[in-house]
Amino acid sequence: MAYVVTDACIDVQDKSCIEECPVDCIYTGPRMMYINPEECVDCGRCEPACPTVSIFHEEDLPADREQFAGINESVFLTLGIGSPGGARKIPPLAADHEKVASWTK
Repeated sequence: MAYVVTDACIDVQDKSCIEECPVDCIYTGPRMMYINPEECVDCGRCEPACPTVSIFHEEDLPADREQFAGINESVFLTLGIGSPGGARKIPPLAADHEKVASWTK
């Protein structure tokens, strides 16, 4: 299981979660942050650090935000970066997941 960033992060990107993450599994996209589920160790430190209440454990996702589990997972496959072993090892993501890129609030 992993933690998931949801729509409350779109166009906000506070980045407090990055400072708390001990394994560097939170990646920055143009509009939103993403947690790589293959790198997340399920420590939970990111969730209380998020001031926008955007991060949830995958099992606790509200029904209206369940699509973000797939969004967080597939953005790494879509962009072809897989699991690079930490966000600091690569530049920020070049693009957001297509649903995030076209998201309107």
